[in-house]
Amino acid sequence: MVALMEERDAVDRILDEWQSERPDLDMSPVAVVGRISRLSRLFDRALSANFAAHGIEDWMYDVLATLRRIGAPHELTPRELIRSTMVTTGAITNRIDRLEERGLVERSPSTTDRRSVVVRLTPAGRDLVDQVVTSHLEVEHRLLAVLSPRERELLAATLRTLAIDAGDLA
Repeated sequence: MVALMEERDAVDRILDEWQSERPDLDMSPVAVVGRISRLSRLFDRALSANFAAHGIEDWMYDVLATLRRIGAPHELTPRELIRSTMVTTGAITNRIDRLEERGLVERSPSTTDRRSVVVRLTPAGRDLVDQVVTSHLEVEHRLLAVLSPRERELLAATLRTLAIDAGDLA
């Protein structure tokens, strides 16, 4: 995972500028956090282009994939979706409404709690997410192609450590 020394990225330029202006500060966190932030935006752009090719947005894929990967009957309560997608109650209601309008999910009364509903993936939603996940993974493989399998493992482990420390627990 050692970068070629002749190649420089935008963060190298930022670090050089800070070194010139404030050599008294330890800017080493920028080398990591800055790159994670920039990569997040670059990766989001590539993934969003794939979603757009399927006529959906990233949040749609997030909800549909969450329902698909949990297994049959592919349903969760709105509260469970909130935990998985990390959005507010109002946001999840809006998202469910929009997906329901497109026929990708449906609401039905909960069989275990009369005050609640479950959100279920429809056959159309399942077909769509099954199409998108294939191309989604192709994009992700392409984004990581520069790394060897061992480098991917090490990076994944390091990022997991950071995520857990930041409070992103299962």
